[in-house]
Amino acid sequence: MYAVTECADGGQQDLRSYLVRVTDTPRAVFDAHLQIREGEAAVAHLCGVACGLDSLVLGESQIQGQVADAFQMAMAQGTAGPVLNALFRSALQAGKRARTETAIGKHATSISHVAVELALQIFDDLDTKTALLVGAGEMAELAAKNLVDNGAGTLLVVNRSTGRAAGLAKEFGGEALGWDRLTHALWKSDIVISSTAAPYPILRRETVSAAMRMRRNRPLFIIDIAVPRDVEPEVGGLSNVFLYDIDDLRQVLEANLEQRRREVPRVQAIVGEEVAGFLAWLSARDVVPTIVDLRQHMDGLREAELEWALNKLEGLSDQQRNVVLAFSQRLVNKILHEPTIRLKHHANGREAYRYTEALRDLFGIDCESPGSGEDDSHG
Repeated sequence: MYAVTECADGGQQDLRSYLVRVTDTPRAVFDAHLQIREGEAAVAHLCGVACGLDSLVLGESQIQGQVADAFQMAMAQGTAGPVLNALFRSALQAGKRARTETAIGKHATSISHVAVELALQIFDDLDTKTALLVGAGEMAELAAKNLVDNGAGTLLVVNRSTGRAAGLAKEFGGEALGWDRLTHALWKSDIVISSTAAPYPILRRETVSAAMRMRRNRPLFIIDIAVPRDVEPEVGGLSNVFLYDIDDLRQVLEANLEQRRREVPRVQAIVGEEVAGFLAWLSARDVVPTIVDLRQHMDGLREAELEWALNKLEGLSDQQRNVVLAFSQRLVNKILHEPTIRLKHHANGREAYRYTEALRDLFGIDCESPGSGEDDSHG
């Protein structure tokens, strides 16, 4: 949850109470699992999330879409005012830059993605190739999507359950074949990706050998992503059969993740730039209201003390009263001059927000954030 509150401490308490109530969670349990970030740390966190730095799979791209969806939902519900609007736009910009200026989102990081990436390394393109999926579960579905996205010419699906095979083939524009036509499918295919849940190998040496005779030893690439393995190890010993198993893919996967990890410093630099830009905008937006509030606060004190003093000084002439009045005004102006100059100087710096908050705290100027009334609400 990202929120703009009128008061940091009070806002936190209000949000906690609200979440405890709506989730029906005991306060102690809720607090034990609660993490809080404020100010710059909260801004950096959202920007990092949009870049995929906090994702289970480093750099995964779906999170950026989820951040965008949350932002659009908040806008539709009227719970995102100017500050949250600017914050989420900065975060989405960070995510976009991270994926265009670095390789944090490149290189496959799931077994199904790696399998298709391997197929693309074997063949320059898949446009004229026939890909066979053995199995119709979740892994096969992901592989089918990636094959189609990368332009696979023909997609065949073989599964013991013909209904599931037909459903998967229909979804991705392929052709479903019965289990009894497995050898025929092997004959027709250039790439095989096998991912059944069978407890024993289902692609045996004799089956693949028969298909290779039909193929006249035309090369066949088999990628086994099942656990336990779908393909007998002896299949890899057949002439012109190139077998890759889950262990081979995991090595590629780890290498890909390492390449993404090398991009983290560059992504963090982008996050830093976007955070600085947002804080500069926020600071410049906050400084003027803070100066106005400070002057009003000091003028209120001056007027109260002036009234007390004039009541004690009886018999003053109008001229004398005016001198006392002018003295009080000049004194306040002198006191506020240096803080005002320094605050304006820091207006575009990333520390300006800290200065405005410190000034409000030191002078006891309410707890309301500068420029509140912006319709940002808990969201």
